[in-house]
Amino acid sequence: MEKLLAGDELSCLNCGACCAHFRVSFYWAEADINQIPDHYVQALTPSLACMRGTHQTMPRCSALEGEVGQAVKCKIYHHRPSPCHEVQAGDEKCMRARARYGLTTSHDYTGQKNTPSEMAY
Repeated sequence: MEKLLAGDELSCLNCGACCAHFRVSFYWAEADINQIPDHYVQALTPSLACMRGTHQTMPRCSALEGEVGQAVKCKIYHHRPSPCHEVQAGDEKCMRARARYGLTTSHDYTGQKNTPSEMAY
């Protein structure tokens, strides 16, 4: 089912797809540096950690609150790890995550206007 966001704009606050699509892994010390509470962090290897809930077949970050495609927020927004900073609204990763949830827009991540036939993922 294809959905358009209100106003046909990309907004992280009514999306959250990236938080429920990618594994969010990072160097373990980043959790301490960013003061990420331990209950949001899962060890992967001796040098890597990830956000709890993102290292599974159907990932969903445990810090994500709300319903993907509706109203969402990050419980640790100001302390989130570097991979969370890397995804920007409308970039390739964003659009891939949004496609998984049927969240489309009439503009692709390059800012080019899409026709309805181009919006079919």
